[in-house]
Amino acid sequence: MANKLNKDFYCVIMAGGIGSRFWPMSKTAKPKQFLDILGIGKTLLQLTYERTLSVCIPENIVVVTHKSYKELVHAQLPQLSESQLLYEPVRKNTAPCIAYASYKIAALNPNACIVVAPADHLITKEDEYTQILLAALEASQQEDCLITLGITPHRPNTGYGYIQVNDEVALYSNKQIKKIKTFTEKPDLEMAKFFLASGDFFWNSGIFIWSVKSILKAFETYLPDINAMFKEGQDVYNTAGETEFINNVYAGCKNISVDYGIMEKAKNAYVLCANFGWSDLGTWGALYEQATKNGDGNHLTGKNVMLYKSKNNIINVPHDKLVVLHGLNNFIVVESNNILLICPKDEEQEIKQFVNDVKAEKGEKYI
Repeated sequence: MANKLNKDFYCVIMAGGIGSRFWPMSKTAKPKQFLDILGIGKTLLQLTYERTLSVCIPENIVVVTHKSYKELVHAQLPQLSESQLLYEPVRKNTAPCIAYASYKIAALNPNACIVVAPADHLITKEDEYTQILLAALEASQQEDCLITLGITPHRPNTGYGYIQVNDEVALYSNKQIKKIKTFTEKPDLEMAKFFLASGDFFWNSGIFIWSVKSILKAFETYLPDINAMFKEGQDVYNTAGETEFINNVYAGCKNISVDYGIMEKAKNAYVLCANFGWSDLGTWGALYEQATKNGDGNHLTGKNVMLYKSKNNIINVPHDKLVVLHGLNNFIVVESNNILLICPKDEEQEIKQFVNDVKAEKGEKYI
């Protein structure tokens, strides 16, 4: 299959996040993208890499991560060469990450078209996902456009960003790719219900497709300061001087997302809406929704769990730990790294606060 793939198609996998809402399983030293969170013998990063092989050749896959995860990425994706791994010295959100990868790819292939995908998402309908990506890549080759994938919402989720579609304006090369009308960040429940009922709004997947020319032009227009810093290294990318240059750039780079910095401002932002079994797996609740459950609605990871009168829980404990639960409903029960978390599913937004409090009161070793 690989020899049939377009050699101008690239993929950038973003794998530098901390995933604090999946604490205590996801910790700073080993965040969720490096975990077998689904219990299937593969990490989220490995699954993302494998999906990517359906749209671009292996040597056109780039992983951007924090420098502290170098060994983790090497261990989980040993097939990648050192030139395919980009290490950020500090986390500065998605715009600097994408600028770095785009300039590095542009130095190799100015005709490149790129998929940018987070390493920690779940996609269950992979064939449909592949077809969607290929359609978007082909459109990005033909037109100056910045495309994001929109997901058909099936509930009023307040944890996702929403995209409103302008059905009247579409790309010339693909009428399914519509102009973006508005972006809304994480609405309240009433607003999310309105969005769902209207049919005009889609979840923002955070998966992007564009040509390297289009995204660099957008950086120049909307984030000129970031663009100037990375552009200065045009002759340094893919050479021995790249690491030192990037360390200097990141020290002065502002922290900003590509959504806020570019997509919400760009006149050529489009969305391709689809349903390919997507979840950003941002929380334990999101994992529970996607996971297999027993007759009582419990999702179990752990070989020695005994349940009595307990329903609709997500339970993730070590295989050698005997856990007996009686009369527990709609809870998250997770033990990892000698840390036990027990929290109602509908209050999981508190986990981020728990992490902050633990860090302040108990120290970094638990985070």
